[in-house]
Amino acid sequence: MKSKVLVKTQDNEEEKRKKQPHILVGIGEILWDILPQGPRLGGAPANFAYYTQALGERGIIVSKVGRDSEGEKILAKMRFHGLESKYIAIDDKHPTGMVTVKLDNRGIPQFEIHEDCAWDYLEITPQLRELAQQVDAVCYGSLAQRSPASRQSIREFIAQTRSDCLRIFDVNLRAPFYASEDIDFLLRKSQILKLNEDELWILAELFQIENKQEKLIINFFFATYPIELIVLTRGERGSTLYTREKISNSSAFPVKVKDTVGAGDAFTAAVAVGLLYHKGLDKINETANQIAAFVCTQPGAWTPLSDELKYKK
Repeated sequence: MKSKVLVKTQDNEEEKRKKQPHILVGIGEILWDILPQGPRLGGAPANFAYYTQALGERGIIVSKVGRDSEGEKILAKMRFHGLESKYIAIDDKHPTGMVTVKLDNRGIPQFEIHEDCAWDYLEITPQLRELAQQVDAVCYGSLAQRSPASRQSIREFIAQTRSDCLRIFDVNLRAPFYASEDIDFLLRKSQILKLNEDELWILAELFQIENKQEKLIINFFFATYPIELIVLTRGERGSTLYTREKISNSSAFPVKVKDTVGAGDAFTAAVAVGLLYHKGLDKINETANQIAAFVCTQPGAWTPLSDELKYKK
């Protein structure tokens, strides 16, 4: 049987959709990363949606901000970048999300994630149910699972998506905001798992995988869950894409790193867009590494992409 991720069923509805940009949603947190050089807009699902838009698709952020000046600034920033804001709810009781980011001497971030923020209170609405049925890909992580309201809303959104929608679980582990039961649930609903090497070892511990060899851990996820593609990033050593039949390795592009904030999310966006255009694994892997490397040369999570970095369609 052919993989639904790598080969999609061709029918009249899909042919119609091909004439329009794909719709890719990042659902979960949107927030301000408070970096040493000042605030930058971020949140992994928001970063994912931004970079799918930067790659020429219709990127949509589903999240919530407070009715405060920081929330107003987020909406203004989104409009400046050409992103739709109608799927960003406004919370009268809770503040816009913030993360204090400290960088080490290699530009690797350490995060202090503020709690009880607006994005912890996502609510599913008829408008979001309608959107869910239209999307070609949706990306979500473990962080927004920390609150019951957002956890349930994200699960309902995923449940409303079409069978051919790419459901991407970017685990994005941020201690102490993850639990094995939430990760297990999302793995059972996802076709694509994206994680870095550190997260691979953490998941091996959470799921009590005794043999800590990388390939055996990968095989565990393929054997246990309906995952069709595992995206493993290795920082300055590149990345590996695993399917049940094939492995693709790609080296990183050497650059002078400003910071790595948003690079992994840009990588995920490049993988999603590449899959929707049926690019080969090796091409997807190389392009994603090239885009992530460029993001590392820029401050903060959001930066424009040149045409040279985009897929030729």
